[in-house]
Amino acid sequence: MQSSPTAGASMAPADTSRSGLSVLIMAIAAFIIVTTEFLIVGLLPALSRELHISIALAGQVVTLFAFTVMLFGPVLTARLAHVERKKLFTLILMVFAASNVLAAVSTNIWVLALARFIPALALPVFWGTASETAGQLAAPGQSGKAVGRVYLGITAALVFGVPLGTLAADSVGWRGSFWILAGISLFIGVLMHRVMPKLPVSASAHPDQKQTAILRQPRFLAHLLLSVLTFTSLFTAYTYLADMLERLADIPASQVGWWLMGFGAMGMIGNHLGGSMVDRKPLLAMVVFLLLAGAGMLAAVPLAPHHVALTVALMAWGIGYTALFVVCQVRVMQAGAQAQALAATLNISAANAGIGLGAIIGGVGIGHFGITSIGIIATLIAASAVIVALLLMRRR
Repeated sequence: MQSSPTAGASMAPADTSRSGLSVLIMAIAAFIIVTTEFLIVGLLPALSRELHISIALAGQVVTLFAFTVMLFGPVLTARLAHVERKKLFTLILMVFAASNVLAAVSTNIWVLALARFIPALALPVFWGTASETAGQLAAPGQSGKAVGRVYLGITAALVFGVPLGTLAADSVGWRGSFWILAGISLFIGVLMHRVMPKLPVSASAHPDQKQTAILRQPRFLAHLLLSVLTFTSLFTAYTYLADMLERLADIPASQVGWWLMGFGAMGMIGNHLGGSMVDRKPLLAMVVFLLLAGAGMLAAVPLAPHHVALTVALMAWGIGYTALFVVCQVRVMQAGAQAQALAATLNISAANAGIGLGAIIGGVGIGHFGITSIGIIATLIAASAVIVALLLMRRR
């Protein structure tokens, strides 16, 4: 009778340590998965040169990934909600490893498109279940910190995934970047299989009729529209940022990654500012950061030859860009407060709809008006998003 408490006490530190390691692995997995989505942005110039395609056509692999997430994300997340989480996440990482290998050996745009389509099916499933799983893995009273650590991996990927991939591509080629991601995906997948405990599936993973009622609320749908417009604006310009730096600012390809790294560093400031402001005044935060990002996008093109002034424009753009990721997610979850998990999943689909539309609009703009038109087009879309946000503020 005396040995049981002692045994339990001796096991607790080991269990806590294992839970902490599992959460860390989840954070690294989040970094890999989101980096795989956005890495392509920094590789577009090299891809277009080697595959002998236009930069606008190369940009459509961004559209393909984003639209796949948008269309299949909610359905696949619901269909796979019953799968035990350790098995599910290990499988997702194996899919990402295989698809990155396929991207690395691509010989034409069609093979590359397939290599982008496959992981796009798995990404929203991870996004839709990662927060809940991190909470399950956490020690008692530590679920918030655990979720925060996983989202730190996502934020790091949004901010640094593209520049790190671009820098790696300068050293080992764009194919080498995909090989590196494939190797890390495989390693983390095996580690997850070995370390993470089996977890029960929460009953809340299955959306019910009460949760889906938010889809009949005009105000909630307006919030989703605002996310679509916001991400369309951002990715009309951001998809082609590496090409803008090379062609308009005459920055050598070997240095573009460092400029993108600086853009990402500003994003960390934006992440903090957006997180601090969104809880109190989410729609005001939208207006502020849309104006900031719009001003940066609009100024970047005419200021491109003047590197000091260009740096200031990119700072404003980078802060607004990353802040809006946080602000949009929290804003939509607040708007759909009675079904936050479903609201978060729908916002991811809305964001990816905008990412895909932005890549298309940017590509069409480059084809018809040249790359100098990108800033103006993106800012006009940002202005329409500001109008929607102001209308929502008036009708609250």
